[in-house]
Amino acid sequence: MTTTDQRPLGSPFSASSTAEEVMAGLDLRGATAVVTGGYSGLGLETTRNLAAAGARVVVPARRPDTARAALADIAGCEVVHLDLTDPASVRAAAAWIHDSVDRLDLLMAVAGVMATPERHVGPGWESQLAANHLGHFTLTCELYPLLADGGARVVVNSSAGHTLTDIRWHDPHFRTGYDKWLAYGQAKTANALFAVHLDALGRDDGVRAFALHPGKIITGLQREMARQEQIDRGWVDEHGNVIGADFKTPSQGAATGLWAATSPLLDDRGGLYLEDCDIATVSTPDQHMDEGGVREYAINPDSAARLWELSLATTGATPIPR
Repeated sequence: MTTTDQRPLGSPFSASSTAEEVMAGLDLRGATAVVTGGYSGLGLETTRNLAAAGARVVVPARRPDTARAALADIAGCEVVHLDLTDPASVRAAAAWIHDSVDRLDLLMAVAGVMATPERHVGPGWESQLAANHLGHFTLTCELYPLLADGGARVVVNSSAGHTLTDIRWHDPHFRTGYDKWLAYGQAKTANALFAVHLDALGRDDGVRAFALHPGKIITGLQREMARQEQIDRGWVDEHGNVIGADFKTPSQGAATGLWAATSPLLDDRGGLYLEDCDIATVSTPDQHMDEGGVREYAINPDSAARLWELSLATTGATPIPR
């Protein structure tokens, strides 16, 4: 993948397209998908639409009882406990999935956290990097044999927040100078770089990977932000109603991920950053995040390989055969 590959394809869908529009007429009977966070927000929209198309959907969830209640009216769903910040929990969930399915056609990394107070988890990992990147990295590595058997697509929710910072190579776990937005931005850059190198490793096995910006959506992702902060940013009014410009509905927010998972336009492609149901352009450092696009540092193959090795060393995950 090179920056010249980051050019829109002329997709028939757009920023306003919904999940239902993207999935209309698709038949996924016989396919199996894993959707992290698939019981709330964008994840729930993703699960609902994949299941409606006939897919079997496994939903790893930190709160299994809550997940089962949220998914009670959706046929074809199974729930397994998973805490993305706990390496033992990730490996246990992966083992359960290995015992339960023969192959995987889709892995949708939708779960995430944003702008949380300073926390260090597990062996001292910064919690946003752990939940958004390291947990998904470990899960993907442990599930790789199933992904390779299925010639799967792996779709990772990044964010325009990646424009806030490159990887802090000198201090990725914020031992000093914690800033909740820089920590979020680093984790979202990590999501994008993860897709770049996973695609490079997996393409000979038919495994292709994509990262994406789903758009601006108010979901449970903002749960640790005070209402006043959201008001000050112009996202919501004092009653919590969304008033921000260009905000999407959850269905519109899930559309790009579902397009990434299913579009034939992306056959034989991968390692790309997507937005608004198309391939994003490369943005310049002086562009505001709301103008769209992906920073070059978030799709740099050398940085992606460096982060991969750092993540392997950090997590002890099973390496993917080269």
